[in-house]
Amino acid sequence: MDTRLADFIRRSRAGQQAEEILRSCVHCGFCTATCPTYQLLGDELDGPRGRIYLIKLVLEGQEVSEKTRLHLDRCLTCRSCETTCPSGVQYGHLLDIGRQVIEEKLPRRGGDALKRRILREVLSRPAVFAGAIRLGRMLRPLLPSAVADKLPRPAPREHPAPPASGVHARRMLLLAGCVQPELAPNINAATVRVFDKLGIELFAEKKAACCGGLRFHLDDQAGARADMRRNIDAWWPHLEAGVEAIVVTASGCGVQVRDYGHALAEDAAYAEKAARISALCRDPSEILCAERPRVLASLPAVTASRGKLAFHSPCTLQHGLQIKGVIEELLQAAGFALSAVAEGHLCCGSAGTYSLLQPELSRLLRNNKLAALDAGGPAQIATANIGCLTHLQAGSMLPVRHWVELIDEVMV
Repeated sequence: MDTRLADFIRRSRAGQQAEEILRSCVHCGFCTATCPTYQLLGDELDGPRGRIYLIKLVLEGQEVSEKTRLHLDRCLTCRSCETTCPSGVQYGHLLDIGRQVIEEKLPRRGGDALKRRILREVLSRPAVFAGAIRLGRMLRPLLPSAVADKLPRPAPREHPAPPASGVHARRMLLLAGCVQPELAPNINAATVRVFDKLGIELFAEKKAACCGGLRFHLDDQAGARADMRRNIDAWWPHLEAGVEAIVVTASGCGVQVRDYGHALAEDAAYAEKAARISALCRDPSEILCAERPRVLASLPAVTASRGKLAFHSPCTLQHGLQIKGVIEELLQAAGFALSAVAEGHLCCGSAGTYSLLQPELSRLLRNNKLAALDAGGPAQIATANIGCLTHLQAGSMLPVRHWVELIDEVMV
């Protein structure tokens, strides 16, 4: 694609990246076939090809409008288009650049800006979020359905205390996460137990907090980079002490941590450290895959199916981290019969805070996803991201759980 970027961005690193990405796009349109919002709305500007064109116009100096922002806001950042693209267009990075430029040239005002600020400040602070959840449960009947649905109705499942620290020579860090400890505390506890059975100590550094994803996608990229630097500072002494990896149980956070090296590439003080952090970031499925013989040895002999299960592969897992089929194999090895899920590449509509900011589109996507998941008659649904889990659970009568909880219950 021919580009003529405007002076305000042409010579910057962002401009150089954007130009390279734009020039790699041949406008073939394969991406539209796998774009969830294009499938729903049928509007070229609500698909990757149209959004790329809108970003191109903005970077070439065309006046920014609310219409342009609307079409970019509707993007789930699911990155299904990247998986489909034969030219390897890095759409996600281009979208980040475009959104930042639009925010600088046309700052949000009024309720829209306030809503995003509240989400940034509440969701990224575990203590504040925990208080908000307790208050929300009390006021559930008064809350909008899009918010009330996110509150877990049953109390979080009991989770035994994790093993004592210092019992294994192999050690890995665990990102606790922002909302997951309150919404589903058993996920990280189950992961600690599973790793313990594999001879690996998994522990969280209390000084580490939000991965930066929330702020980054809510118009505060500078604040997001500050979150990243704080985590790097918190983790670095452990890296120097020899931890093998940084394990992230929420695939959405995993994508963000894996991107630290790119996000901080221009920061002379942190670029090298950020690149190392990205290189050490692991989804738990990657560790279990590497330890497959020991995992299989820890699974009891399967004499009968443990029931039919539908696995929802989050966009951040399959399109962001590019992990496909690994968790499904682990679940089958554990004795679960996996039902087929049509159009498994399409987003469930959670997408971080998307379900709160674009509730109508999000609800349509969830309905479609649940219809696909339910079609095989499963007894329960498994996934790999806390956002997808709570979003799907809000619309499903079936239990929705993180896959590592199921492995934890089976391993001996």
